[in-house]
Order: sequence, then C-alpha cells, then structure tokens
Amino acid sequence: MRTFGKWLGRLLILAIFAGAVFFFVILPARIEDSRNSVIAHDPYPVSDAARALHETLTIGDWHADSLLWSRDLTERGERGQVDLPRLQEGNVALQVFTAVTKSPAGQNYEANSADAFDNITPLVIAQLWPPRTWFDLTERALYQAEKLREVELARPDDLMIVETREDLEAVLTAREQGSGVVGAILGIEGGHALEGEIANLDRLQAAGHRVVGLQHFFDNALGGSLHGQGNHGLTEFGRQVVTEVEARGMVLDLAHSSPQVAQDVLEMTDMPLIVSHSGLHGHCPVTRNFPDDLMRRIAATGGVIGMGYWADVVCDEITPTGIARMIAAAIATVGEDHVSLGSDYDGSVETAFDTSELAALTSALLDQGLTEAQIRKVMGENMVRVLRARLP
Repeated sequence: MRTFGKWLGRLLILAIFAGAVFFFVILPARIEDSRNSVIAHDPYPVSDAARALHETLTIGDWHADSLLWSRDLTERGERGQVDLPRLQEGNVALQVFTAVTKSPAGQNYEANSADAFDNITPLVIAQLWPPRTWFDLTERALYQAEKLREVELARPDDLMIVETREDLEAVLTAREQGSGVVGAILGIEGGHALEGEIANLDRLQAAGHRVVGLQHFFDNALGGSLHGQGNHGLTEFGRQVVTEVEARGMVLDLAHSSPQVAQDVLEMTDMPLIVSHSGLHGHCPVTRNFPDDLMRRIAATGGVIGMGYWADVVCDEITPTGIARMIAAAIATVGEDHVSLGSDYDGSVETAFDTSELAALTSALLDQGLTEAQIRKVMGENMVRVLRARLP
C-alpha cells in the first residue's frame, strides 16, 4: 500500500509538471499559431521594375502587435508575421509596435462589454510575464516597451527605437547610406493602459511610447469604442489625455474609437491625426471602417489612414492584388497624401503575406496603375511626413 501511495504521488507530480509545460510552453505557441497565420501560397509575382523600385522605397507600417507574443524578434520565426529579419527582408524602414493590454472575451466588431473577461490576462500569465503585469494594464504596456529595448540592445545595428525627430532622421540617414536598420516606434492600443491616471502617460512617454490609440474593442475611461455599447464621445478624462498627447508631441490614433470620439477629437485639436489600421467604408462597408466622410475629415488634418491586410476590412481577397485594389480606392477617396500602410500584423488576424513579402505589394500597386510617386507616398513617405510633424 505504501508503494502504491509512492507511485501515486509520483504520477501526481508528473501530471502537474506536464500540465505546467503545456500551459507555459506549448499553449502560448499554439494560440499564436491559430491567431497570426499566413495563408499558404506560392511566391507572388514581382516584376523586375517593381523589385528595383521596392529597393529604393522608404517603407513604414503603422501597426503590429508583435510584442504581445512570446517570440524572439531577433530571429526569423516560423510563426507570426513580423520579426526583425523579415522586416529587413521586406525593406521596412519604420515599424510601429503597439502594446495590446486588454481584449474582451467574445470580441466582435459590433458591441463588447468593458466588463467581459479579459483574454490577455491568461496569455500574460502563461507567457511568464513578470507578476507586476498580471493585473495592471500600465505595467503590461511598460513591459512590452522593455521587450523592444531588449531587441535594440541585442541588435543595435539592426533596430533603433525612434522617440524624437532626431532619431527619425538618424534612421533615414543611415538607410540612405546603406544600413538595414529598422526604426521601431512604440505605441499603445487603447488608453485603458493609463488605468485612469494621467500620471501614467508620463511613465509611458518616458518608456518610449509615442503613438496613443484612445480605444480598443470596448468603451474605456477616455470614451466610446467603435465596438462598444453606444456611440459615446470623449469623457473629461479623455479630453485631458487628448490635450496632453497634442502638447507632448505624440501621435494620436483613432483606430477603434467611436465616430463620436473621432468627431470630438477633430473639434478640439489642430494636428495630423491617424487611423493606424483600417479600410475604407466605400470600398468595404462594414462597422470596422469609418464612414468615408469622417475619413476625409481625418485626412484633412494632414493625417493618414493605414490600410490593413485582413479580410474584415478589405472585402476582397487579401493577396497583394486585393490590398492594392483597396489602396487604389483609398487614394480615390481621401487622396494620395493620406494613405499609409497599417497591416495589423500579429494582431490576431490571418494574412496572405508577411512583412518579408512587401515587394509583391509594390508590384501589385504598379499593376493597379499607381505612379511611382504615389507608391512612394503610400509605402512610407506619408508616414514620415506625419512623424516629422508630430515627434518632439
């Protein structure tokens, strides 16, 4: 009987160990495999003219959620859509890495409760993030900034965190001289990362965050979400945050904000605004895409609309050809000076190409009849203009 008890104890320990390995090692990778997939495909055609043009472009992307996941971004990964080697293969000069801090269970584009169970909490714990991040949204955003700093420290010749105009110009100059350095810009996806305290904006700014999205998939202390429970506008706290963002030389992102929040921001600010990852309602009439008239007002600030690469905002095939058609429609709607790239890579979306394959998008844009000047603007020059206007 004593022997049986001993073996039972050993089996129990083994079961606990196996469960821990599954939860902390296997499960996070499986979750990302299911969330950030790239559809299997043959190589996309890239004409010689497109490849030559692509190598001369300054390419920038307003939105990737890669810091949420447990991957070494210094290595070329077998899952996900962005890492440093693939950014360099795609000739990307500037990449915004946005900190996701909360996501409601049952997430959808129509209506979500701020009180719904948070999907990010178990992911954070399973990935063995520091305990300070488990139940504090500000700490989650700060930790993701720390993760990017680790990449910069490991590969200083290949990645530089951009916080100022001087940093931006240093990256662009280095690339003109033949460097493959990528300029990385930090942002937050939703002002709930402030935990209702304006003092936390100081902490996030000091950590390097420069792009501030006001909402994500639920209403928060700043105002209504595009996917919340009513078209609520800015709260008083939200107005305070917007005022501070404008004064501090940060970039304000209206992606996921309610139309009323966007209108409130338009009425109280005088700076270029962005919608970091979206589509055009006239091309794809879904809730996720702001009405075209509102997009034109945002563009009129000197801002830009980042074009996403996933099916829900494209309403077309999500190959380079389908994305190119959406970009052409966006140019027709808001003008060539106000369209950018906003992939939403690694943002729990399925795409048909990863960031290493962007030459295929350049080729598809040529096939759509865009001029070289238009392609240069969309692929990155419009983004650079906004950053030059807003960074301190």
